[in-house]
Amino acid sequence: MFVEKDAKFSCDWWYTFITGSAKQSLIYGIWQHRAFLQLPKTDLHPAQTDPGRHGPFIEFFHVSEMLGNAASEAASQLIKKFFFPLKANCDLRRQIDEQQKMLEKYKERLNRCVTMSKKLLIEKSKQEKMACRDKSMQDRLRLGHFTTVRHGASFTEQWTDGYAFQNLIKQQERINSQREEIERQRKMLAKRKPPAMGQAPPATNEQKQRKSKTNGAENETLTLAEYHEQEEIFKLRLGHLKKEEAEIQAELERLERVRNLHIRELKRIHNEDNSQFKDHPTLNDRYLLLHLLGRGGFSEVYKAFDLTEQRYVAVKIHQLNKNWRDEKKENYHKHACREYRIHKELDHPRIVKLYDYFSLDTDSFCTVLEYCEGNDLDFYLKQHKLMSEKEARSIIMQIVNALKYLNEIKPPIIHYDLKPGNILLVNGTACGEIKITDFGLSKIMDDDSYNSVDGMELTSQGAGTYWYLPPECFVVGKEPPKISNKVDVWSVGVIFYQCLYGRKPFGHNQSQQDILQENTILKATEVQFPPKPVVTPEAKAFIRRCLAYRKEDRIDVQQLACDPYLLPHIRKSVSTSSPAGAAIASTSGASNNSSSN
Repeated sequence: MFVEKDAKFSCDWWYTFITGSAKQSLIYGIWQHRAFLQLPKTDLHPAQTDPGRHGPFIEFFHVSEMLGNAASEAASQLIKKFFFPLKANCDLRRQIDEQQKMLEKYKERLNRCVTMSKKLLIEKSKQEKMACRDKSMQDRLRLGHFTTVRHGASFTEQWTDGYAFQNLIKQQERINSQREEIERQRKMLAKRKPPAMGQAPPATNEQKQRKSKTNGAENETLTLAEYHEQEEIFKLRLGHLKKEEAEIQAELERLERVRNLHIRELKRIHNEDNSQFKDHPTLNDRYLLLHLLGRGGFSEVYKAFDLTEQRYVAVKIHQLNKNWRDEKKENYHKHACREYRIHKELDHPRIVKLYDYFSLDTDSFCTVLEYCEGNDLDFYLKQHKLMSEKEARSIIMQIVNALKYLNEIKPPIIHYDLKPGNILLVNGTACGEIKITDFGLSKIMDDDSYNSVDGMELTSQGAGTYWYLPPECFVVGKEPPKISNKVDVWSVGVIFYQCLYGRKPFGHNQSQQDILQENTILKATEVQFPPKPVVTPEAKAFIRRCLAYRKEDRIDVQQLACDPYLLPHIRKSVSTSSPAGAAIASTSGASNNSSSN
């Protein structure tokens, strides 16, 4: 739709550049098509037009009467050829201007929404932080707290138990005291025990009360019925004390698990209060930090909110030591970039997604990961020690599914650092989904470095978590050891064993340094299974297949994914029709025979 200004501009433009009869015809044609062009009548009607503004229309009004229909037709053709496209162009400009105004309006509205979202998220986070600190202060009295103790010129932190533990200790002391008293009375009762039935004196004498002096005191000899009555009372009292002691022990174990959570929360709060990111900054103009999830050697992990995608994420902030040399910083950064490139391309439901990567300054950078609400498997095992075979098997099946994916992509990837701490329980329980994380030590099996027969060279020997690495990773020689995806298979076996028995199969109570010095893994030629808890023979055979000492005897990831123990409904009937199935069945049979021997 033309406005007056547009009509004036168009008329003046054409009047300036069109001369002679064409100009006259055009003016007359504009007048005839004024309704179509939607021009104001006051601007074009010759009788009402101001001569000072639109002199051409006044001038041509009288000329057009002599030209008649021929001029009108010529003007119509000119309008169709030039003026209609001009009108369409003006309409498009108007629409663009309107859309631009609408876009600015929506942008402003979106900015207001984002600002309000940030405000609400920060307010909620502050309330949660306050609630955590209030609960922590209450638990300090109930569960205990750290106190600073001076030892000479140094200060150390010492744990002091709260009143809940002190009450349990007092109850245990009371039970011990009562047990000692009962045992003392039972010894005294034994001294008053009547003679056996075959050696019993005459009945007349049993009716008499005989007295004998023992240690200066007179002890009355009881009848057989009185003795058994008193003995039964003592047994019942001891049984009740044993039951009460079991309840106290169960409560103590429960409190210890709660105390572990409390200690972990105390450390988290302390680290959060001393973090430079504690005041809810927005990183990269996108990620709003909410609260600290955990802290490692050179990194902090925050729960954050992605303001662009409107989702919760985990932001891992890597902070380099400022005292490091530039070469060491560059190597660390290069290592992180390599992990980012590997992880960024992975897309599997059992692997934590990596969304973004960016630098904060010269000494720090961030990776943005998928956020999982639950804890990791390591924390679960510390709380519950072990789990049922069904739960452990479900976790192993999901891990193997992820490993199968890692070995089917091009190029394949060895995780190399599989351990309970890198397995996230999505809902915090052992009966749900899991996700694998941390690809910092992963190896790419590309054509240049990997050989299908020998594997690839281990260029980072000494890195990793020793309890979960196979013997070939500890071999020292002139050349680096060769590894393959069987490294991850060994790790699966260790994790499964730990889930079932609550302890690691090799080097359970040893430190990493002790494992290295004593060659614990190099000596781990055979896995031993404790009698308790009871585990099926199929599970033990599966663990043996994963923990075969020689890598040539160990199954690979592809065979692991087809292992009969992990397949549904056919765990007990292993098909030996295929070479792979025959090899697995042979290994299983040999393992069972060695176990029976």
